[in-house]
Amino acid sequence: MHRYRSHTCGALRATDIGENARLSGWCHRIRDHGGVLFIDLRDHYGLTQVVVDPDSPAFKLAETVRAEWVIRVDGRVRSRPVGTENPDLPTGQVELYGTEIEVLGPAAELPLPVFGEQEYPEETRLRYRFLDLRREKLHRNIMTRGAIIDSMRARMKGQGFFEFQTPILTASSPEGARDFLVPSRLHPGKFYALPQAPQQYKQLIMMSGFDRYFQIAPCFRDEDPRADRLPGEFYQLDLEMSFVEQADVFDAVEPVIRGVFEDFAEGKPVTQKFPRIPYADSMRKYGTDKPDLRNPLEMQDVSEHFRGSGFKVFARMLESETNQVWAIPGPTGGSRAFCDRMNSWAQGEGQPGLGYIMWREGGEGAGPIANNIGPERTAAIREQLGLKEGDAAFFVAGDPAKFVRFAGTARTRVGEELKLVDHDRFELAWIVDFPMYEWNDDDKKVDFSHNPFSMPQGGLEALNGQDPLTIKAFQYDIACNGFEIASGGIRNHRPEAMVKAFEIAGYGEKDVVERFGGMYRAFQYGAPPHGGMAAGVDRIVMLLCGTTNLREISIFPMNQQAVDLLMGAPSEAVPKQLRELHIRLNLPEK
Repeated sequence: MHRYRSHTCGALRATDIGENARLSGWCHRIRDHGGVLFIDLRDHYGLTQVVVDPDSPAFKLAETVRAEWVIRVDGRVRSRPVGTENPDLPTGQVELYGTEIEVLGPAAELPLPVFGEQEYPEETRLRYRFLDLRREKLHRNIMTRGAIIDSMRARMKGQGFFEFQTPILTASSPEGARDFLVPSRLHPGKFYALPQAPQQYKQLIMMSGFDRYFQIAPCFRDEDPRADRLPGEFYQLDLEMSFVEQADVFDAVEPVIRGVFEDFAEGKPVTQKFPRIPYADSMRKYGTDKPDLRNPLEMQDVSEHFRGSGFKVFARMLESETNQVWAIPGPTGGSRAFCDRMNSWAQGEGQPGLGYIMWREGGEGAGPIANNIGPERTAAIREQLGLKEGDAAFFVAGDPAKFVRFAGTARTRVGEELKLVDHDRFELAWIVDFPMYEWNDDDKKVDFSHNPFSMPQGGLEALNGQDPLTIKAFQYDIACNGFEIASGGIRNHRPEAMVKAFEIAGYGEKDVVERFGGMYRAFQYGAPPHGGMAAGVDRIVMLLCGTTNLREISIFPMNQQAVDLLMGAPSEAVPKQLRELHIRLNLPEK
């Protein structure tokens, strides 16, 4: 018999009754029932009930074992007594009567329990991550992550994509976040950078004549903590294609993403044909470029009903051409208590309040706004929004560029509070036609709004003759349930167009050559039209595992301060290391 096991802890079945077996694993739970010990023995594959009674030669040692001790148990497989079977366990028809126990690894007192799924402080969970990972839900999430990545790989290869690995040590690149720099010992004073994304390399792969590339790529960004991204590093399904237009990328990627969701949705409906929503429409209707389409509410412009009205606050605002009034419908929300609650919430968000109209029985509008604009305008608003008795509408006013994010948050709040959101489905959509540029009010200049390597709609002609802030790009995202899960674009592959695009954002040709020299040179020697995108592995896994915390689907994450509590990183370098790297520290004063 094998030194440690003849079976795993998830393998024994009724067909093994009467056989001798050897199991090894962790003591998941130990119960003493009147002198008879029951040990739930756990390994990666499952759990088996071990029974040891006072007649067993193993009983004396069994009395000493504690939770999470690693033991080997020899014994005979027998059926569980009638009425004690556990249909929730694959091994629930049998138990192992233990006759010999060997302690393979005793455990000290546990800083957090493995049995059960009770909440525990995050600092403790991350410091003792190896214990946390033994817990059933987290262990299952990590295995699900691996299976999701396997599904992505299989589907990409089925679409004719070939997997490449691009370098981890590379050159610094301004892609919207700070680089992690790696000092070079062989080249004093110079630094490598960890890749924020394989953007340039995957485009160079297309320049090199390969047609369809993908990889599960690690990406590194030295960003401040964000709720929707792990600090330091994340993974993406990265891909690129040659001789394609935007629709070709959609046709290749959509079945992969849809198929992965269907594989792991556990029966929840998944969007079959992703709608294509222009960026401007998404902001207009939902107040975000990553809308949660499970929420049926759509905002509308109701400015005309307030222009010249008796509600002077809005009427005066509308004297400026840039200002508008938007309405958020609130079906079934026409109670004073709910409207007051939404108004208080808005004040808590730093707003002066949230105006509203309620429609009572008979269709009469109520509330301060209704009283000021009169029944005719109130009825017109109700008709435009398709509302009825017992419903409400909420209003935001001013410059949409300034209030749109708040309006989107208010839409989400109304939908959730009124229980209009169907949480048991996955709603996916393409967001298209992103603006190529945006105005940076801090630096008083035009900046790229998305990926700087994207092709502007209209090409070089648009770059030369159009107001930059009106140029749309062949850039696109996939949104799912309120999260951006993928982003990409058709690339700007003509060198003169690339230089012009960067020139508009304040970079000269010299800057382009210095920062993107490899790609700029490649464009001079026959560049195919190409495009692609990257899907966020972490966010997709998070959604499919039904959690909103990325730490629940990552095996060894850092905390929100970008500290690895388990390994003690970042740590100080010893003087010898600094000398070899020709680095002298200039630390801030404490």
